[in-house]
Formats: sequence, C-alpha cells, structure tokens
Amino acid sequence: MNTHLTMPWWLRIVLQSFVLAALAYLLFRTVNWAEAWTLLTGANILLLFVAALLLTLQTILSAFRWRLTAARLGIDLPAGQAIREYYLSQVVNQSLPGGVLGDAGRAVRTRGPAGLLASGQSVLFERIAGQIGLLVVLISALVLNALDPSGLQWPWGVQVAIWGALAVLALVSFAALIFRRSFMGHGLAQFHHAVLAAPVFSRQANLSIATAALNVSAFSLCAIAIGAPMPLLYAAALVPMILFAMVLPLSVSGWGLREGAAAILFPIAGLSSGAGLAASVAFGLTFLAVTLPGLLMLRHAPKLTADHKFRSEALSFRPDD
Repeated sequence: MNTHLTMPWWLRIVLQSFVLAALAYLLFRTVNWAEAWTLLTGANILLLFVAALLLTLQTILSAFRWRLTAARLGIDLPAGQAIREYYLSQVVNQSLPGGVLGDAGRAVRTRGPAGLLASGQSVLFERIAGQIGLLVVLISALVLNALDPSGLQWPWGVQVAIWGALAVLALVSFAALIFRRSFMGHGLAQFHHAVLAAPVFSRQANLSIATAALNVSAFSLCAIAIGAPMPLLYAAALVPMILFAMVLPLSVSGWGLREGAAAILFPIAGLSSGAGLAASVAFGLTFLAVTLPGLLMLRHAPKLTADHKFRSEALSFRPDD
C-alpha cells in the first residue's frame, strides 16, 4: 500500500508560483538587470559551445552511470538505449515543473522483467550518486579554501549555514549506516549493492566525480563567456551550491532558483549579482540546447499523451513503493 502523503496539484502550483514570484522580486530589487543583459548579449559563443560539449559528455557519462547502477539491480541496458533514455528524460525534465517526470518515465520504460521497483531504484540511485559527486567537489573546495589565506572570504552567516547543513547531512548519513537494517531496510541495502559495493565503487566514484567536474567546468566557462571569470577554487566552491538549488522541485528545471543562488553567491567571489544572473542564464540556455536531441527520441518513446497507462504509472511512481 502506498502510504506517501501527496500534495494536491493546485497547492503545488500555488507554492511554486509563490516561490518564483518571491525570487523574481528579489532579483528585481538586488540585480542590475541592464548589466546582466549587456553581459549576456555580449557572451563569447565559442566558449558557450565548449561548455555545451562538456555538458554533452556529462550527459553521456551520466547515462553510463545509470547503466552500471541498473546492471547491479538486474537490469540489462544497452549503451545506446541508456543514452537515448537519458536524453529523453532530460528534455522532459526541462519542459515540466518538478524536474522528475522524465526520470519516472525512464524508470517505467526500462522496468522489464526486473519490475518497476528495481528500475525506479536504478534511476533514483543514479541521481543520488551524481549529487554525492557534486557534494565531494564542494566539500573538497571548502576545505582547500579554508586552508588558503587568500581563499574565499565567506560571510559569517553563510559559513554557519554551510557547515551546519554539512554537519546535519553527515550525522544523518552516519545514522543511516549504523542503523541501516532497521532505519531504511531494503532500500539502503540495495543502494550499497548498486553504488557503494567494492566491485563497482571505484567506477561509480570516477563517473560521479567526472560528471560533477564537467558540470562545474561548464558553468565556469559560461561565466568566463559573459566576462565574469573566477579562480578555479572559487568556482569549485560556489558552483555546486548554485547547482544544488536546481534540485528543489519548485520550478521548471531549476530556472529562477539557480539564478537567485548565483546572484547571491557571485558577490562572495568579488563579482556582481548581475554577473551571477547572466552566467546562470547562459548556463541554463546552453544546457537546454544540449538536451534538444532528446526531442528526437520522442518518436521512439511511448506516446505520453495517448498512453494512459504509461502516463498514470509515471505520475504515481514512487521509488520505494
């Protein structure tokens, strides 16, 4: 039986609208829009193209990470199918609020004999592994910045928020490992088997850190393209926090949340809020262009508008059902 508490669709829309309106107001009051527009329209197209290549490689490596995770859960995904499904899920996530329906769709389409639970876990675990890779980059950069006297000078309140959040995350992770048999049961055991077990850990770690580095590098190139370069160590600390804002299911593909985070965090590196906004929009548009091949996959996917069974399963999917 599904015991999840679900939010009414209208309440979700109201909440998303409120958050985006608040962000728009904040950006309107704090950002120099004329500066942001000038930087964005004067962007170096060649650098944006290189950033697109990095994001394309990141998508392919993410698909291979999903394929590896799925194999550990008994799902055989040919490389071509994994890449096609990943592109399709990205274009759906870019188009619809919440940023998860595309992932639910690929879980439904690839369930096969293993079943929806296993395919759902493969998608969820792959996404978690990617976020862990980004977290590793962030923590490493924070430590190196703390050891460097010329590193980022964090406002006191930001330092407390960052290290407090990381401490809570560490405690929750430690508790989950200690009490894994009773705390999260089968799901955590499956995550360990698919991602952390010795036969696959090095490959999972390499893929996750590589995709995180490609994401950070692509965003940094977008910042350079609009005329707002920052030292690599600064980017390694700030960009992951900007990208983490996209995880919150309160907008379409993180738009607005990512720009708000960039406008807030760029001044810490000595850059303007307008530069942060312009760099984030450049990154968002570049990533959107990279996902366009997913449109070509629609003809090979189930018809989402006509196949009621597929649509209902994707919308009601819960990884731990």
